[in-house]
Amino acid sequence: MTTSRTLLHIDASAQLHERSHTRRLTRSFVEQWTRFRSQDKVIRRDVGRSPIPAIDHDWIAGAFTQPNERTPEMIEGLALSDALVDEVIASNVIVMGVPMYNYGLPTALKGWIDQVARIGRTFSFDLDRGDLPIEPILSGKSLVVLSARGEFGFEAGGPRAHLNALDPALAACAHYFGVARDDIHTVSIEYQEFKDERYRRSVTAAETATLTLAERLAAAIRDEAA
Repeated sequence: MTTSRTLLHIDASAQLHERSHTRRLTRSFVEQWTRFRSQDKVIRRDVGRSPIPAIDHDWIAGAFTQPNERTPEMIEGLALSDALVDEVIASNVIVMGVPMYNYGLPTALKGWIDQVARIGRTFSFDLDRGDLPIEPILSGKSLVVLSARGEFGFEAGGPRAHLNALDPALAACAHYFGVARDDIHTVSIEYQEFKDERYRRSVTAAETATLTLAERLAAAIRDEAA
């Protein structure tokens, strides 16, 4: 019997589809995946067009109160966060379209991360562990980051690696999503602001790499089940 999986498809671009490289890449990934695994479920969360509210004092108070002690107002205030966490828990693969804005994450995606990083749901905290009190609760998931950058050279050793606040932020927070560092797969379009031949080659390479990655990860799941 074939075991189904769940993809969580997140778009963080503020652009419309026809103007967004990352939206086109995520759609290509999901379409390619479902060609090989049509039985799988896809959950869509568009935080770019429907931004997630920032956490506030009341949210923090509710999150750090034991569930059986929360007021009705706290429960209501955490309802969206609970829904977002449930989507992460249900997923096996998280596919993110993440443009680089001012060298870092889009505000919309940071808001999503803050809502998903939940004590007692995605991580535990225990001072008996000494200087490493945080432990992830979730595990075994893969993260696919499909990105677009206006400049170039943000990879390790590149001329703008020191400016790259996007990839390190996702790697630092991946444990909240149940993703190990070696299960993060990144494909990036660069040179977007230059609009030259390097940019066109980067677009073509990223489109090909996205399709190849979707096929490879889908095949790996099929081989695991065999």
